[in-house]
Amino acid sequence: MPSSRRWFQPMNPPLRDWKDKVVWVIGASSGIGYAVAQRLAEQGAHVTVSARKPAPLEAFADTYPTGRALPLDVTDVHALRDACAALVARAGHIDLVLFAAGVYTPMRAQQFDLAVMRQHVDVNLLGAYHVVDAVLATLRAQGHGHISFISSVAAWRGLPNALAYGPTKAGLTHLAEVLYTDLARENIGISAVHPGFVETPLTAQNAFSMPALITPDAAVDAMLAGWRDGLFDIHFPRRFTWWLKAIRLLPFRWAQALVLRLTGL
Repeated sequence: MPSSRRWFQPMNPPLRDWKDKVVWVIGASSGIGYAVAQRLAEQGAHVTVSARKPAPLEAFADTYPTGRALPLDVTDVHALRDACAALVARAGHIDLVLFAAGVYTPMRAQQFDLAVMRQHVDVNLLGAYHVVDAVLATLRAQGHGHISFISSVAAWRGLPNALAYGPTKAGLTHLAEVLYTDLARENIGISAVHPGFVETPLTAQNAFSMPALITPDAAVDAMLAGWRDGLFDIHFPRRFTWWLKAIRLLPFRWAQALVLRLTGL
């Protein structure tokens, strides 16, 4: 039987000192991904930023001496493999890969659109598979590193307007859980980030009042604290996410009634 002390040890190797760490942020043109890239570059990390839009990436590389722009589309598995090879050839290793790419179109069943559903799968889920395909062999060969996936509290249960978005985030969280199970003994960290509402271009589409809305900088504070403490499940803001976790413990009938009441449906 494991000792009681083991239960209190970090789930992942802690990431604390970012100076000279090699970081690859995928989905860094705006929002949380861009904010993380900025913060880590300010703390001395060598940050490569990737996304489809080259302009914000080039602006980042021009601003930070340790920054590098590497435009790509996560739906292109070959582009990701080539980018990873180029990054490793230049830096020698990778300490952190952050998958922050994502699309979000609010949708309910009454507006079901298969093309939009497929787009979410291609970017939010298959895009993550492509990233794992590109980096996993490198991390295993070097014997260390960390992959962090930005999922969502929408992964935890079916929520209104998340018909296209929620299932892909649930799949992303499940992917992270299985990767952690398989790789923990190889000194490779895996984390799933579950934000609530954060002020980004994606959430700007919401036509409803968003409870406990926070800034990207506040999101970065929580993520860095989670990586520092070796957490697998990094969720924030806690004043909102703990309530959602509590609702998950209820029988489905009760939980669904509560969700409908809170959302006014």
